[in-house]
Amino acid sequence: MGVRILFLGPLQDLAGEAERTVAAPLDWAGLLSEVGPVIAEQLQVERLNIACGGRVLADKTSLVAEDGDEIALLPPVSGG
Repeated sequence: MGVRILFLGPLQDLAGEAERTVAAPLDWAGLLSEVGPVIAEQLQVERLNIACGGRVLADKTSLVAEDGDEIALLPPVSGG
């Protein structure tokens, strides 16, 4: 089953795909490794949030995703 990573907004363009499934378990270091250097650099930005299992993480470096979890990479949103 694995962990499903969703690339939202401009991250989808950078990743070249909307989602990717990777092996579980997955922690912060594993996520940075799995998404590649361009996305990993974006994840370091403070305003970019990560949701795991439908909940936004207060500290994204505390990520622990298990088999069947979904991680959403949430770029900052602008609008009026």
